[in-house]
Amino acid sequence: MRTEEIVAKALEKIGNDRYLLSNLVFSRVKQLCAGAKPLVDMDLKHNKLSDIAMKEIAEGKISIDRIDEKNL
Repeated sequence: MRTEEIVAKALEKIGNDRYLLSNLVFSRVKQLCAGAKPLVDMDLKHNKLSDIAMKEIAEGKISIDRIDEKNL
């Protein structure tokens, strides 16, 4: 899947709010940096953390409620 398609799907999942998407990606990247395991089948060594976070959001595995639970 192309990056543009992943971003479009991620935006759909959060109500087309780009500001919310950027905050959600940032929060998830912080979690991944702190040692959280990716929820999608993407290698941390070969993919950017922001790409992993975006794909997790696009696939519906990460939502704003889930990020809030982690107290970030």
